[in-house]
Amino acid sequence: MVQALSGQLLIGLINGSFYALLSLGLAVIFGLLNVVNFAHGAQYMLGAFVAWMGMQYLGLGYWWALILTPLVVGLLAVVFERLFLRRLYGLDPLYGLLLTFGAALVLEGIFQNIFGISGNSYPVPALLQGGSNLGFMYLPRYRGWVVVVSMAICFGSWFVIEKTRLGAYLRAGTEKPLLLQGFGVNVPVMFTLTYGFGAALAAFAGVMAAPIYQVTPLMGSNVIMVVFAVVVIGGMGSIVGSIVTGLGLGLVEGLTKFYYAPASDVIVFVVMAIVLLVRPAGLFGKAQ
Repeated sequence: MVQALSGQLLIGLINGSFYALLSLGLAVIFGLLNVVNFAHGAQYMLGAFVAWMGMQYLGLGYWWALILTPLVVGLLAVVFERLFLRRLYGLDPLYGLLLTFGAALVLEGIFQNIFGISGNSYPVPALLQGGSNLGFMYLPRYRGWVVVVSMAICFGSWFVIEKTRLGAYLRAGTEKPLLLQGFGVNVPVMFTLTYGFGAALAAFAGVMAAPIYQVTPLMGSNVIMVVFAVVVIGGMGSIVGSIVTGLGLGLVEGLTKFYYAPASDVIVFVVMAIVLLVRPAGLFGKAQ
């Protein structure tokens, strides 16, 4: 029983690591640009597919994919922001949501037409194959790598945004963009790079997910609603809320699968409903 519980908690921790990483990108984009980026799931899917295509057609391994894929997807996001998204700044966030939702549908449709809906496998890198017997459970080495790297990226992003001068510029740009531009900061370029960074986080998560889950055009749409629930529970735009809530809900999901598996698909949304009733701004959000 202990081994079964530990296994479900490990699965929950892995899922929570992806939730935290994806919700961090959403929180960064919403908190700094006030854009509800519904294309985030498609960017996560695109990251997995770019890694898979790099392996299939160019012979690029996992480590190269981990470096190059976020750059490729981030660059595509920069082009999308400059051509379309920046025209909606200052308008109701609903317009940005509709635009990014439409972009996600188009991207998923293209990949479904090309690759179908069946999954494609991506191998675990040789360096991270195997695992360790901890006595109470068997820990696959790659799963441990995912948790550690996800947490390092999340807390590194939090530190840059909350504790450095660059982060201060980003936060100031959301509140007083004209004043910040008066001090010589190119605010439009800063916003463009912020959107690219959020998309690169999603792509990074997609590369790390590829050896665990099947690479399929639907992998983004399968996770994006849960990730949005994580962001809402943590507080829209809250970096800390996204990280803590993503990990916590992953563990709650794992516990629910152990005790009552049918409820695991809805437990996140039940928690969201309860939190919104008690604290509408989210656990770490600030009331307007």
